[in-house]
Amino acid sequence: MANHNVLNSQGADISEQDSWQALTTDTLPDGVALTEIALTELLNKQEKIDLLLPLADLLDASGELAGGLLQQVYNLLNQQTSRLGVWMTSDTDADKLAGLSEFLLTQDLIVIHVPAFTDGRGFSYAHTLRQLGYTGEIRIAGEFGRDQIAYLLRSGIDSFVLNEHDLQSDFDIAQAFTALASSYDGRDASALPMFAAS
Repeated sequence: MANHNVLNSQGADISEQDSWQALTTDTLPDGVALTEIALTELLNKQEKIDLLLPLADLLDASGELAGGLLQQVYNLLNQQTSRLGVWMTSDTDADKLAGLSEFLLTQDLIVIHVPAFTDGRGFSYAHTLRQLGYTGEIRIAGEFGRDQIAYLLRSGIDSFVLNEHDLQSDFDIAQAFTALASSYDGRDASALPMFAAS
């Protein structure tokens, strides 16, 4: 995961300040966080860290937050961390987000991982989270296109995980963050989420 960088909504590289670590799991996609940590290592740490958990592993078969032992593990992890966030893949059912709104609104960071360039559901996820009232950071990772960055900003995304290849290509990454600097009605499009009231 060290070959990735985190950029904020202005296109500035914030990788050096990013302290989020993803809990190591079999399903952890490359690029969800810059570093990962195993559960045993986390439990043996003296200092608290910022931790990303897989949302899918916190849900039961019906897509609701699991209780019982899983809830106890979540509470234990919450005590071991300074901030807690979740990551999800965009191939999860977006309709389930509304039923999880109370839980999602308490997260410090939500990372949406896009498994394929052709998967546009990351836009819907960000839009839905903002409609639910989520005011924390939404980050996108995975196989999204640089030409989609301006549209992702308008959907409510705050930060982006890009691999080094994307940053070192001939494409001017700064241009991706200013591509929609104005909209048809003359307002600043970068400050206007697509779902904002006119």
